[in-house]
Amino acid sequence: MVYRVRRRVRPDSGWLSEAARTNLWLVPTCATVCAAALFALTRSIDSIAYAHGWHLPSWIIAGSADGARQILTTLAAALITVVGVVFSIILVALTLTSTQFGPRMLRNFIRDRATQWTLGSFVATFVYAMLSLAAIGGGAHGAFVPHISITVVLALTLVDVGVLIYFIHHVAVMIQLPQVIASIARDLAEAVEHETDGSRGHDGRGRDEVELERLNDTMDRGGGVVLAPESGYLQFVRRDRLVELAERLDAVLRLHDRPGHFLVRGHPLLTVWPAEAAPAVERWVRVRGSHITGPHRTLTQDVAFAVDQLVEIAIRALSAAVNDTFTALTCIDWIGECMCRIARDWDPDPVRRDSRGVVRLITAPISYERLIDRAFEKVRQASAGMPAVIIRELDALVAITRSTHRPERLPVLLAQGRMIHRLALETVAEPADMADVNAVYRELLELHGVEQG
Repeated sequence: MVYRVRRRVRPDSGWLSEAARTNLWLVPTCATVCAAALFALTRSIDSIAYAHGWHLPSWIIAGSADGARQILTTLAAALITVVGVVFSIILVALTLTSTQFGPRMLRNFIRDRATQWTLGSFVATFVYAMLSLAAIGGGAHGAFVPHISITVVLALTLVDVGVLIYFIHHVAVMIQLPQVIASIARDLAEAVEHETDGSRGHDGRGRDEVELERLNDTMDRGGGVVLAPESGYLQFVRRDRLVELAERLDAVLRLHDRPGHFLVRGHPLLTVWPAEAAPAVERWVRVRGSHITGPHRTLTQDVAFAVDQLVEIAIRALSAAVNDTFTALTCIDWIGECMCRIARDWDPDPVRRDSRGVVRLITAPISYERLIDRAFEKVRQASAGMPAVIIRELDALVAITRSTHRPERLPVLLAQGRMIHRLALETVAEPADMADVNAVYRELLELHGVEQG
């Protein structure tokens, strides 16, 4: 039996955090509101000082209404011009940089907090200056000039100058190759930690492979299928809400896809057992927000996305158009470091249980073997005839082998090493280069306890 669900309406709070970060309007909006509140405070103080004829401190800027208008008009025009020119130039630089690092450079620029706060500070100061300009006018005791507000505008402008200097430095560092690759590696480490900690925290007991196989067989034979409501990359799955739903219905849900997969509208989204619970799943409002889809992948629950970003930079560097071997070597170094972490820590449980320890949700996490394959396959295919790259790949496999103490995780590393060595035999013609490749390959075989044939 097949049931359709409606479009989602409520996102998860964790997804809201990521969505709030990936935009250029939230922080500037909050900064503008704060600027308006600050102006209301200084305007009140200025009004009280004007009404009572207070003598303001000497460090408060004094002057006529015309002079105040000229100052504020000049500052407001300069602020909005500077922010427009600076951001335009930086966007051009990022567009050029993205030809080597991939189109996600612009999205990383948008996610960057320094970018958001820099834009927010300039916009807030501009709004504050405009509000101060509008406050200048006539009054019972002559022209009203918000001297305190004007002083605050000048102080905020000085702060903006410092912010601008920092921002230019920050962007200059951010677009450098080592920083880009290292930031992707940090994101991957955080994603691995989040996924592994979340998996341990949700399971009430250890993994039972026999129970899982039995449940999968039962659902294949008699489960109801719910179809995807829309197309797009699966970005986030609200697993806790799905467990609550299944517990309430006394059912078991199985996800067909993991974050990072592309969903096609009308194709199977999840399986429900017993099948009689599928109509209730369709009706229950929380299911509408269980799957968040979008036009691009994100790192929220998609660990493979960070690996793919490193691989993308590496194979771009190895292309004939770019031909930047050292960039590829840097990527392989960080890929090796990330895979060492995954070899130690990556072991997500596909099963989610309720508070009583009953299986309620079966997910589809990416396996350790698949992550290793994604990390090395495309780079290997692009490194034909390049002994330096081949040697660095074998070095990375040696480091990963030393990092894992689980024998069942070694075969995939040995298989990748053998494929890389075969590629070298077929494409490296220089005997001296081949001797260097064989030296690293022998080290890898010794770690696996295998003799070179």
